[in-house]
Amino acid sequence: MRFPVLVAVLLAVIGGTAGRQSYSGYKLYSVEQNSQQQVDFLRELQQSAQDLDFWQLDRLVGSEARVLVPPAQLDYFRQLLKAQKLRHRELIHDFERVQDDHLYGTKRVTPSQGLPLNKYLRYNEMVDYINKLAKKYSSFVTVAEIGKSYEGRPIPAVTIQSPSLYKSRPNSSQPVVFVDAGIHAREWAAPAMAMYLISELVENAAQHQDLLAGLTWTIVPIANPDGYEYSHERERLWRKTRRPAGRNCVGVDGNRNYDFHWAEVGASNQPCSDTYHGEQSFSEPETRAIRDELLRLKGRCKFYLSLHTYGQYLLYPWGWTSELPEDWQKVDAVARAGARAIEEATGSTYTVGSSTNVLYAAAGGSDDYAYAVADVPISMTMELPGGGSQGFNPPPTRIEEIVKETFVGVRAMALEVARNYS
Repeated sequence: MRFPVLVAVLLAVIGGTAGRQSYSGYKLYSVEQNSQQQVDFLRELQQSAQDLDFWQLDRLVGSEARVLVPPAQLDYFRQLLKAQKLRHRELIHDFERVQDDHLYGTKRVTPSQGLPLNKYLRYNEMVDYINKLAKKYSSFVTVAEIGKSYEGRPIPAVTIQSPSLYKSRPNSSQPVVFVDAGIHAREWAAPAMAMYLISELVENAAQHQDLLAGLTWTIVPIANPDGYEYSHERERLWRKTRRPAGRNCVGVDGNRNYDFHWAEVGASNQPCSDTYHGEQSFSEPETRAIRDELLRLKGRCKFYLSLHTYGQYLLYPWGWTSELPEDWQKVDAVARAGARAIEEATGSTYTVGSSTNVLYAAAGGSDDYAYAVADVPISMTMELPGGGSQGFNPPPTRIEEIVKETFVGVRAMALEVARNYS
């Protein structure tokens, strides 16, 4: 770490990390949105009630919201639902009880026989795996450090190029697909998907020559390593980075920290809020690392994809307004190719549309920045499935199913980009 151990300990105490966060008595509710009035009410509630954790909320009448409610707010929350005549059901009676051993398991896996798909890897395990790939497949895989987190953890980027092309033209200017994951710490399924994408493109390269022949892939599997580790060790639902913010708060929402309509809408100016945008744009070393890589690839990067959870959405700009970009149809066509491929393969349905019109306005996001400033023509966010009654993320027994399903969609979108931008 770049700062003394004593300072780190003091910060941990200030941040309330002297022990693991308990979620005893927290309940998860599914709330139906059966009218526009109910949609608007829940959105206002999300913005005003900081103690209510909305895991899923969109603007679509007929959809369901998912809300985690702490014990102290249960009576208040139920009264609100009754007053608004909101139909609801309890999904998780006690969130602490679903924090099974696999969520905080100390067992380590040495991925010598391929990528494990039955557990959520920790940061060091991810780094070890990709470094081994780069060593074993040095003819077409490289790992570079694009920055360091606040606590000093390297942020790795894996670049994968067709073996034959890499040998003849290692600095080829062919179109680039840039993928990042894990900027929101608690969204464990996103890095799991990024790692699976790397594994497929490298260890099963022969099966994906169509993805490698026309595209170079740069993948950042864990964009917020400090927050990710903290969510494993201390606070399961931690979302932000880990740099101190304000006098007694920690962390910034990395997906509200980009310098495009920064801090205008859908983000908080309160340092303790989960959606705190930071005291200035790019205040976080983690977002600066992604920014620098996007700008380095400016002109070459044709597809930017940020992996998140959860909700089964494919979202594109704009996030700061309900207006659409001039050529939004091009991005929409790529997103719909992915959604269609997933539905045909598995029956799962993804909702496609602009971030603001499907979810809500939230300025300072990475996909808006990639599209508007880094000139990436196809830029979007993919929200993977959640865990439903088993918690925020799918249980480890479903990781393989989720990542394989998601890969079908990513593959279809990448091929669509290759056809139009090669």
